[in-house]
Amino acid sequence: MKLVRAYTGSDGESHLEVRSEADFDFVERDNTRTAVEDATGVVFAMRPDGYFSDFHNAPRRQYVLYLACSVEIGLGDGSSMVMEPGDVLLAEDTSGRGHSSRVIKGGICAFVRLEK
Repeated sequence: MKLVRAYTGSDGESHLEVRSEADFDFVERDNTRTAVEDATGVVFAMRPDGYFSDFHNAPRRQYVLYLACSVEIGLGDGSSMVMEPGDVLLAEDTSGRGHSSRVIKGGICAFVRLEK
């Protein structure tokens, strides 16, 4: 499992930052859980094989949980990263050029809408 943060840099482009277990702040239940983060809703979405969404921003700050699909996240500089089942994207690139998404293996993902 990897946790990746998508954010907008000072150049107006989206960037990806891979986070590690050390980036989690385990403070509850004998330091085995993070603090609760408020969410405003959850949407489950079926993504078909080959689906492509050109450059776009995250509509809000949200987690994307890749439950049973593989998606390539593309950036303006031509680089990309593949998100596999079990991976989590923290999408915070709500301004700028955004990122593209290409479904490599179709399946279900969940969008967890976060408070600001």
